[in-house]
Amino acid sequence: MPRYITIDGKRYPWRDILALRREQRQIALPQPTLFDLKDDARPPSQRSAAGRCAEPSLFDGDRP
Repeated sequence: MPRYITIDGKRYPWRDILALRREQRQIALPQPTLFDLKDDARPPSQRSAAGRCAEPSLFDGDRP
């Protein structure tokens, strides 16, 4: 790990940069979600593309 970092021709101690970053992370507010998350009600095998290809179920409910 470097002891110093050079920004715009000035040298800063790396430990000071890390301390500033830790402070920023503690102060940061949680970001709101863009939309409401909904639970996936599909069976586990149908939740991924690979599962849907391996076990197609398009016509399973129509069989007598």
